[in-house]
Amino acid sequence: MTTPSALERPTGVPFARRLAARLVLLPALALSLLPPRRIRAVLAVLRRGAAPATAAQARNARNALCAVSLRCAGPKGCLPRSLGAALLCRLGGTWPTWCTGVRVVPPFTAHAWIEADGRPVDEGVPDDYFARLIAVPAARRTAR
Repeated sequence: MTTPSALERPTGVPFARRLAARLVLLPALALSLLPPRRIRAVLAVLRRGAAPATAAQARNARNALCAVSLRCAGPKGCLPRSLGAALLCRLGGTWPTWCTGVRVVPPFTAHAWIEADGRPVDEGVPDDYFARLIAVPAARRTAR
């Protein structure tokens, strides 16, 4: 038996932001096919020179991805959604912490998400609901 559900897609996302989200959607889907170590390596290169994203910037990027893609808005779209949101933030010169991990309470479930200011962005669960296995934070700027 299945449980009926409806996807909630964000509204009010500006056209330019939706267009940018569509631009990063294909690379995000391609990245999601790579093994975790390759994803981490690619993201480590892409984050260079970016400032840490604020919670509002990360939320706006996540909402834009969910607005343009049913796959990203769905319950099994966490990996492309988190990758796309990170890439969209990067287009704006910022970088959220990209994370992947597992649920702390049974049953075991893998999940990917973005964080800003040390907190998951719009996941609808407590901050300690997932245990991080991989995290790609904004690169620390070195003093010259």
